[in-house]
This record gives sequence, structure tokens and C-alpha cells, in this order.
Amino acid sequence: MDKEQIQKALTELKQQPQKKFVQSYDLIINLKNIVIKSSPVDFFVTLRHPKGKTIKIAAFVAQELSEAATKFCDLVIKESEFAAYDKKKAKQLAESYDYFIAQANLMGKLAGTFGKSLGVKGKMPNPKLGCVVPPNANLEALAKKLRLTVRLQAKKGANLQCMVGKQDQPEDQIIENILAVYETALKQLPEESQNIKNISLKLTMGKPVRIS
Repeated sequence: MDKEQIQKALTELKQQPQKKFVQSYDLIINLKNIVIKSSPVDFFVTLRHPKGKTIKIAAFVAQELSEAATKFCDLVIKESEFAAYDKKKAKQLAESYDYFIAQANLMGKLAGTFGKSLGVKGKMPNPKLGCVVPPNANLEALAKKLRLTVRLQAKKGANLQCMVGKQDQPEDQIIENILAVYETALKQLPEESQNIKNISLKLTMGKPVRIS
């Protein structure tokens, strides 16, 4: 897949009936030669540009990171505030935020209070994504990365799907985001391109257009 193929798909999408709102672009990667039930695919991609959707980040921190978290995250929950979260409030929290950062020495207590609510949503602070941090962590860099991060999962159906931008963004940004997802997917799939059946792009309310 190359830039020219993506550009052609974007041109075709422009010819579809347009809506009265700014639609999102969703990339769909259909897989083959992989048994999802025994080999689920689950990985993160750092896009090269924002995808046009506000990403909300919550941080569980102690005093050491309180100031930085307040500056760079959307919600700060201090250790002393954990007790204020009952089951209902914890569930609402999991539904309202996209990513969660946690100071490493709070993970045990965090798991007891928020583990079930965040775990069901797949939103527990993820060490692979750098979301479990030391008391001297650079939260500015981490927050910036998370706001560019998308997650792709294939647990039931043999396909991956994620938002890569919106109609009001420059097309070169959309193209670069699509290539970032594609290049990362190749590295994550066991047989790389041999596991990709085809790739399509669609608008929120439109029909998919084949890229490759």
C-alpha cells in the first residue's frame, strides 16, 4: 500500500453523498491466515498527527506527580481520593476517559479500587504503553504520545479498525496516519503482509472504499 493508493481512495470518498457534519475516516484492515481465537491481535499505534478527536487522560498519582499531572492530564486522582470512588463512580470514570496513567507504587491499591471497572473496558494503566510511571516521570511527553495513540484489536472478527482522522484535516495528515497504522500492523502480525487480506477506508456514514 502506498500514498497514491490512499489518495485514490480519498478521492472516491469525496464523491459519496456528503453529510451536514464533519465525518471521521475509519481504516479497516481485514485479516487472513490467522486464527483470532487462539492468536488475538492487540496493539497500539502512535499516529503522526492528531485524529481530530479529543483524547481524555486521567492520572492516579501521589504528591510527587500531582503538579505535572494537573498540568498535562484532564483529571488527577490522588491516592487520598481513591476511597471516594464506589463501584458506580469507578464505572463512570472508566467510560469517560480514554487512557489512564498510574504512579507505579500505587498500582496495588489502584487495582483494588478501580481494577474491575477499568479491566472490563481494557483501560487499566498499560505498562507496554508507558502508562505505569515512576515518581519522576515526564508526563508531558507521555500525555502528548497518548493523544496520538490508537488501539487496534481483533479478538472475535478477523479485522482491525480505527479512526485515522476527520474530513476537515489536511489530506496529507490522513495519508500519513494511515501509513503509520499500516506499517505498525505489518510488524505486529505474525506473517506481516501475508496476514492482510485487504484494506479499506470509510467515512462515518459512508460505504468502505478499497485501498489495496
